[in-house]
Amino acid sequence: MKRPKLLQLNPQFGQCAFIADLHLSADRPDITQAFLQFLSEQTQLDALFIMGDLFEYWIGDDIAEPFALDVADAIAQAAQHYPIYFSHGNRDFLVDKEFAKRSQMTLLPEVQALDLYGTKALVAHGDSLCTDDKAYQKFRRFRNHNMARWLFMRLPQRRRQKIADNLRQNSAKSKQMKSEAIMDVNPTAVDALLNRFEADVLIHGHTHRPKLHQLATGKQRWVVGDWYTQGSYLMARQGEPELIQLPLAG
Repeated sequence: MKRPKLLQLNPQFGQCAFIADLHLSADRPDITQAFLQFLSEQTQLDALFIMGDLFEYWIGDDIAEPFALDVADAIAQAAQHYPIYFSHGNRDFLVDKEFAKRSQMTLLPEVQALDLYGTKALVAHGDSLCTDDKAYQKFRRFRNHNMARWLFMRLPQRRRQKIADNLRQNSAKSKQMKSEAIMDVNPTAVDALLNRFEADVLIHGHTHRPKLHQLATGKQRWVVGDWYTQGSYLMARQGEPELIQLPLAG
């Protein structure tokens, strides 16, 4: 994995926010509304990091649903106040330049190094660290292959939709058969990543288990929560970050 350039913030307000795993879809307007409200209220940020799985699934910029385009326009409006960065998740890894341009988001590599108010931090979705889940990692390698993506994007919309539905169903079934430990990040993989980038903090989503983990090495791993039953974000300030929950619309 090539080391990305260290991302520097412009510290005007001394705080930035991290979110992941919203899994937005037309079937859950309450989550979408909560996210739009979050965007409208967060005006004093140095940056917003969307760390993957913004959408329940994404089968191509060329066939984005109307609600997704509304979300893109809302993100673009927020981007007039602060930069917004996007890391691909396992559900929306096909988000590409067209949607990013409409949203005014900057696409990030799989792992992004960040100068977080004097602390070197890493930002990632987190699924690459679930190395004990061998079956998923095998699928992930196939999914990330350029030829596989090229072929998928040339399928008709209906075929792409069917494949996405099948993958979601298979994912739900496989989760019922896997232990919680297998679906969590591997501690050795976390330590190796932090050491490789010489970073002190890792911020990620994917596991839907919001928590601060104090590592034996003295480093930290922050996990942001999903948005299924409440909103969740990490507010990082010039001091100790804070995990915050938001109510969804009734």
